[in-house]
Amino acid sequence: MSGFASTNDLSEKTVSFDELGEGLYAYTAEGDPNSGVIVGPDGVVVVDAQATPAMAAEVQGRIAEVTAQKVRTIVLTHYHAVRVLGATGYPFQSIICSDVTREMIVERGQQDMDSEIGRFPRLFRGRDGIPGLTWPTQTFHGRMSLWLGEREAQIIHIGRSHTAGDTVVWMPKEKVLFAGDTVEFGATPYCGDAHFTDWPATIAALRALGAEKMVPGRGRALMNAAEVKEALDGTEAFTTRLFGIAKAGVARGAPLAEVYAEAMEKMRPDFGHWVIFDHCMPFNVSRAYDEAQGLDRPRIWTAERDVEMWRSLEAARMTSGEISG
Repeated sequence: MSGFASTNDLSEKTVSFDELGEGLYAYTAEGDPNSGVIVGPDGVVVVDAQATPAMAAEVQGRIAEVTAQKVRTIVLTHYHAVRVLGATGYPFQSIICSDVTREMIVERGQQDMDSEIGRFPRLFRGRDGIPGLTWPTQTFHGRMSLWLGEREAQIIHIGRSHTAGDTVVWMPKEKVLFAGDTVEFGATPYCGDAHFTDWPATIAALRALGAEKMVPGRGRALMNAAEVKEALDGTEAFTTRLFGIAKAGVARGAPLAEVYAEAMEKMRPDFGHWVIFDHCMPFNVSRAYDEAQGLDRPRIWTAERDVEMWRSLEAARMTSGEISG
């Protein structure tokens, strides 16, 4: 049995650093995790820190091309290792996340760190430089505002979707949204820690903001309202259809392996070309199946559980004949 699909993804991605408005930038890399940048009069805000201090240095290299200001504030959209473990690579004064995200770091941060590095080693370049878990210096409940001179950045715990603690950064005057993994564009949503039942309401809350530009969690920067709508529609379609397949399978008493094979067959024609589809789907279907059975709180992924799940589902799918060995 081969390793995770992601272990075969070894090609380096081309980084883009796009301006969305005055002092507002998107750091993207062909479907790898994105970061947002807000340049203020007294320092820079980075939305999602990247996976390692070495990768954070690459973000700062791009920032240095547009401002002499240093990164003083980091906002974490959620707790996943690939988003947060690079924080110590910045000269930060504060790290901000929702109170729920901090609770999840306490509960499952170390297990997530161990499992993510094992799943997707390319995304943790320079991982030997990670000193440990990233801890916030400040948490908030619901929402808060950062004032960068006269510019307001609203930090909103928008609702459960990709995780229970999902946070976005909204620039109301500029109508620019840093969406974290609540929204993806041309990239498969990772749903291993998701709340499928709540995700449509979270998408509705995002739509209500009226963003005209967006930095999704993965995928290129979205530069107009039509592209923002396409990303919202695509993320909602993917997650809703997947959960529908899982609910129908559970209702008829189908085992997880059968639901997985069905989901792969039905989802691949429309979504199989999205980045990391084959990597995400075993985790996605496992979580959807659990939630369809009534498990509201996602089970913690460990390195051991990752391997056990991957081997059992991929072995079953090979046996079913959907893929060749």
